Amino acid sequence: MRLFDSSNSTRNPRTRRTWALFELAHTLVDFGAALCFIIGSAMFFYASLQVAATWFFLVGSFLFAAKPTLRFWREIKLLRIGDYADLADRTRN
Repeated sequence: MRLFDSSNSTRNPRTRRTWALFELAHTLVDFGAALCFIIGSAMFFYASLQVAATWFFLVGSFLFAAKPTLRFWREIKLLRIGDYADLADRTRN
């Protein structure tokens, strides 16, 4: 089993559920980052809100940084699930 192999997501019900949960988390992070940047952009129209706008941009940037972290974490988790499944199959035979 290799990292970032598309077949890892469909190996068994546990990997399908893990894949779905991580896709949901990735989508929520995407929405959160986009929302932070939209709110931050609107706030920059008002001088009194520029500090808060900067914070929104910072939070949005961290959320965007979380996206590849989530993908990598998902791949490691799927890899581990696959290894355990392979080990269980080998012990049965």
